[in-house]
Amino acid sequence: MNFAFTEEQEFFKKIITDTVDKMVVPRAREIDEKDEFPWELWKDFTKLGYLGLRYPEEIGGMNADPVTAMIFYEQIARGSVGFAQSVIMNILMGTYFVYRFGSEAIKERCLYPAMSGEKVTTMCFTEDQSGSDLAATRTTAKKDGSEWVINGTKMWITNGPIADFATVLATTDPSLGAKGLNFFLVEKGTPGFSPGQVLDKLGCRGTITGELVFDDVRIPEENLLGAELNKGIEYLGEILDEVRVMTGAMAMGIAQAAYDEGLVYARKRIAFGKPIGNYQLIRAKFADMATEMEASRLLIYSAAWKMKEKLPSRIEAAMAKMFATETCCKVVDEVTRIWGANAFANEYNPQRHFRDARFLLYGGGTHEILKDFMGRLLIGKA
Repeated sequence: MNFAFTEEQEFFKKIITDTVDKMVVPRAREIDEKDEFPWELWKDFTKLGYLGLRYPEEIGGMNADPVTAMIFYEQIARGSVGFAQSVIMNILMGTYFVYRFGSEAIKERCLYPAMSGEKVTTMCFTEDQSGSDLAATRTTAKKDGSEWVINGTKMWITNGPIADFATVLATTDPSLGAKGLNFFLVEKGTPGFSPGQVLDKLGCRGTITGELVFDDVRIPEENLLGAELNKGIEYLGEILDEVRVMTGAMAMGIAQAAYDEGLVYARKRIAFGKPIGNYQLIRAKFADMATEMEASRLLIYSAAWKMKEKLPSRIEAAMAKMFATETCCKVVDEVTRIWGANAFANEYNPQRHFRDARFLLYGGGTHEILKDFMGRLLIGKA
């Protein structure tokens, strides 16, 4: 088997790595400390066209395959995971169903401006009683003539308070559970649609995360994003694998940034007359970290390759997400140990990587949920 990237993918990796090093890395600490959306960086970065990464060239996209997309997700998160979350929301979750089901008029208003960075978007799943349990969604969509009326509150919404439009998961019939779910497009300025509380987060700072409130929000019937009613959970399956593998790729970006900080420190920190990297226990830490990171990448890019080839990847995507994010948490923890007390100081980067890593444990499904999910699929195959 050939595990190498293609020549085009290697070239893309070099370009995006250099771009992140020049544009994102130098601003990462400021983004984290200010915890404000980096509008200046957003404007500069989005001019490069990356927000169209996954969409066809004929509409201004890059038509990148899933493997190439994972290269991008890893590198942008290596620079700043806070900035990366906002970028990736425009690339994938916040725009996919608009691309898939939106009318040309909707695409002109929403998709194309989101691909250029003119508009910021989001995807609304989570509520106070439903995150992993989407069947418990309480936001409702009721048909009233030629309009849908949406009521409910979403929380933990990436880009939510600054979004120009949102893809909203709502139920048309709570008694149907997951079978009653649908996606709807709601645009900024629609009466009854407003931001709620902005969250003060431990990590992933710079991404503005918060609540969105829907109070008798009326939208035209064409804003139902789906070819059929009550098929939302099936449509979600079209991007679920990529979202999970993407989360694993972002985790590797954080892990690599922390690992690199650890290498530099181990080579220059002198203890008992020599660099700490000369001590066996420190070397063992790097051996373990490098091994688990390599294993994580094999899972990530194998799952991405299966998606590219249209092969089943549901279990592999869950494995990649779970293993890579757990590896990331181990790596950032080990790097704080290598740095010692200096890692506890906010002036250095290891503490930021340590904080950022935690969120990826939840995004794309908690590992408790994923293990149960994988177990059911695996036992069902027996």
